[in-house]
Amino acid sequence: MASFLDALRVQRWDDHRYYHHNRINQSLHVVSAISFLVAYALAFKDPATAALIGWLVAMTSRQAGHLFFEPKGYDHINDATHEHKEEIKVGYNLQRKVVLLAIWALSPLPLYFDPSLFGLISPHQTTADLIRNVGWIWLWLAVAGLLFRMVQLFVQRDVQTGLVWVAKILTDPFHDIKLYHKAPLALLHGELVEEQEPHERGA
Repeated sequence: MASFLDALRVQRWDDHRYYHHNRINQSLHVVSAISFLVAYALAFKDPATAALIGWLVAMTSRQAGHLFFEPKGYDHINDATHEHKEEIKVGYNLQRKVVLLAIWALSPLPLYFDPSLFGLISPHQTTADLIRNVGWIWLWLAVAGLLFRMVQLFVQRDVQTGLVWVAKILTDPFHDIKLYHKAPLALLHGELVEEQEPHERGA
C-alpha cells in the first residue's frame, strides 16, 4: 500500500509541476473539480445527466485551461521541453486529449443514422430524450477512455502504474480543490503564473 500511495503522490506532483503553472488554468481546474463533484453526486441518481455535466462543464473547462492558457514553451522551472513533458506524461497528454475530445464531439453522430444506437438505447421521442441518450453515450465514452488508457499503461509500463493513474483521475477533483482553491484570488491580485522554485518537490 505504501508503494501505491508513493506512486500516486509522484504522479500527482509531476502532473502539477509540469502542467499547472498558469493561474487561469488552475482556476478553471477549480470550476472543473466542483462540476465533477456535482456529477459524482448525481451519478447515483441520474448517470446520463451526470455525464452531461462531466463532459460539457467539467471536461471543457479543464481542458480549455490546458489547451489555451498553459505555456507550451521551454519550462525553465523544471528544465524540460514541452515535447519531453508530453513524451513522459503518464495519462492523456495533449495529443491524446485532442483525439479523445474529437471522439467525444463526434460520438453523438451515430444517433442520426440509428436513434436506437444499434439496439443499445431506446430511440428518442423528444429533444429531452435525445439529450439524455447523448448523455448515456458520453458516460460510456468516459468509462471506455478510462479503461483504455489503464490497459495501455498495463502493457506499456506495469499494472500498478495503470491502477495508480485511475485512482489519480477519480480523486483529482478533491485534490484539485485542495491544491488550487486559492488560484482565483491570486489571479485577481494579478498573479498570472504560480511562483515556484526550480525543481521544487512536493511534500
